[in-house]
Amino acid sequence: MPKHVALVGADLFSAYHDLARGLKQVGALVTGIGATGSTAALPAGLKPWLDAWEPVGNLMDAQAIADAARRAARRRSLDRIETGDENLVVPTAEARAALGLPGLSVRTALLCRDKPAMKEALRASGLPCAESTAASSLGELEAFAERVGYPLALKPRAGLGGIGARRVDHRGDLVAAARALGVAQGRSVAAEEWIEGHEGFYDTVAIGGQVAHEFIAHYYPPVLQALADRSLSPQIASTNRVEVQSYSELREVGRKVIVALGIDTAATHMEWFFGPKGLKVSEIGARPAGERIWDLYCVGNDLDLWREWAMAIVHGRPGARPSRRLATGSVQVRPDRDGRIAGYEGLHDVLAAVKPHEWQHRLPKPGTPTDPIYKGYLNNVWFRLRHPDYDELRRLMDFVGQRLKVRAA
Repeated sequence: MPKHVALVGADLFSAYHDLARGLKQVGALVTGIGATGSTAALPAGLKPWLDAWEPVGNLMDAQAIADAARRAARRRSLDRIETGDENLVVPTAEARAALGLPGLSVRTALLCRDKPAMKEALRASGLPCAESTAASSLGELEAFAERVGYPLALKPRAGLGGIGARRVDHRGDLVAAARALGVAQGRSVAAEEWIEGHEGFYDTVAIGGQVAHEFIAHYYPPVLQALADRSLSPQIASTNRVEVQSYSELREVGRKVIVALGIDTAATHMEWFFGPKGLKVSEIGARPAGERIWDLYCVGNDLDLWREWAMAIVHGRPGARPSRRLATGSVQVRPDRDGRIAGYEGLHDVLAAVKPHEWQHRLPKPGTPTDPIYKGYLNNVWFRLRHPDYDELRRLMDFVGQRLKVRAA
């Protein structure tokens, strides 16, 4: 008998449509739970993969999610309730617990969302991560700064990626960052030791706490630097050299993080730094990477990773192996100012250079409004490339970033 899976927040992003597709393709009955008011209003990319739809007014309300799942269970008993969305990991876990279903526990979901608690659990397991604390007053932040020293990183306790994160170099920065993050209103924030070095991420699909699929990617430059300087052309590069010796420590630590936090069967996204202090875990989420990064893994590995996650959920095993055939990456080129796209310089040379290796791009027409650079990596102008050699991929992305100029007016 096919398993019945409820997918929470399936209507939020197109990536989650792919998970619904994967679930359906591996034989599950799929009920979507989301904010869209009716089946007729569902996105065209989602609707074909659903057997039923349960609308919920507030997806942050675990009770409302559980009630929707109970309605779904009247049609056929429910086997799993899952989500791919960072913000919904905790309420979905709470609904899962109320229903007595297997999957990510409430404790693990909370640890994956609360950065100071996460780091405390990792340090207790002997895993390398930055010094950190939760603080809800300027005095607590100043005491942490006195103990650890500047620079520091301040960020929301349950933030997504680099959103809201700030580098703090002195007390003036600390006061300004605390004000911006709402500390004066009693909001608790995460304060962390600033870790210098190269930044990347380690992504997996775990089954029963064991890594079934793993991928490694790099940021050039680190995220906060990339989001602060529009003159940079930031890159994300996914390597096809995952099994080389130089990544063995990262892979070992990544596996231990999954075990330490009690992550069972889930997608994971772990940010890391490597620099003068060695390898340091930044944070991990029990969900896929954002920015449609899984597309890079699919293209580079001749693999449908959404289907593989569905296989983990429904059958408890992988269905295929990654080929590691291609390194893949994306490079973004920012407009020289906010406004509207006025034109391009060097575009002909770039198109000629990347033509054999480019599989997706965005080139807004002149007159298109620009996006603020803090919006992320898939805004304004970008190219996604693939190449059998990782170093050559990086060279191509460097060429795009150096040669192409995007003018705005």
